[in-house]
Amino acid sequence: MWKYLFRRLGASVALLLVVATILFFSIHLLPGDPVLLILGGDAAQPTPEQIAMIRAKLGLDKPLWLQYLSWLQRVSQGDLGRSLVDDRPVARDLANRLPRTLQLVIPATLLSTAVGVSLGMFAARRRGRLADPIASSTALMGFSMPVFVVGMLLVALFSITLGWLPPTGYVPFGEDPAGFLRHLILPALALSAAPTAITMRMTRSSFLEQSALDYVRTARAKGLPEPAVAWRHVLRNALLPVVTVVGLQIGGMFAGAVLVEYIFSWPGLNTLLLNSISTRDYPIIQGVVLLAAVLFVFVNLATDLCYALVNPRIRYE
Repeated sequence: MWKYLFRRLGASVALLLVVATILFFSIHLLPGDPVLLILGGDAAQPTPEQIAMIRAKLGLDKPLWLQYLSWLQRVSQGDLGRSLVDDRPVARDLANRLPRTLQLVIPATLLSTAVGVSLGMFAARRRGRLADPIASSTALMGFSMPVFVVGMLLVALFSITLGWLPPTGYVPFGEDPAGFLRHLILPALALSAAPTAITMRMTRSSFLEQSALDYVRTARAKGLPEPAVAWRHVLRNALLPVVTVVGLQIGGMFAGAVLVEYIFSWPGLNTLLLNSISTRDYPIIQGVVLLAAVLFVFVNLATDLCYALVNPRIRYE
């Protein structure tokens, strides 16, 4: 198990290095000059001396490979640079925005997992009855609808028509817990719609596959009650592929949160990314993308390690 853990950690570090390298050189291929942005934008008319001074300050007068090594060294020390727009540390902006995105992604993940597994198990245990095609059709509808469509439908129903929930905005939890929860419900529902459908379909398929195996028939032949067979034997093994799907969906939720944060005016990490793209604030873009890569790699590593917790028979050598 420890050998596997260290091997996966090494592979994760190597993957992050590749992502950081591609990110650095991709940013330098983008149009626009960050020096002109600092000096007032494309409409400014800076002198050559001003341009040379800013380039020397930022290290842009050095060869590209030296810029890369210097940037990599700073990143390894937690220094992501400063914003080109307001000169604030990038790490501070990320630290302020990341918790807000996690406040959206974590509840959506828990909701999609709980509802998806429950509906999948419910549909599998009622295969051939009316409840099974209804649940499957509902899941297919949720999977087929884009997240922005789900978000607008939720706003139209619960905010405009019924007036139960606020359509947009964000309230810090420390200031008003009830207001925070009221603003969280709609974006969390919109973000969890497609993952819930995928989890439901995977749980149903895996549950039916496990139910047809010999050990389940043996458990039933011994006289175990059906709830005990379903919960203690079938579900535990059926969750193995579900764990993988949920882990991959967490990374997908960070991507889907871009539209959700935009629709519901949720001031998270993805909103910061969109604003930085519009202002060509390259250090912010680099920081957000690099942080997203770190989170995605960490989630995949945690997903692999969860296998041993779900099924103790699995051991990595």
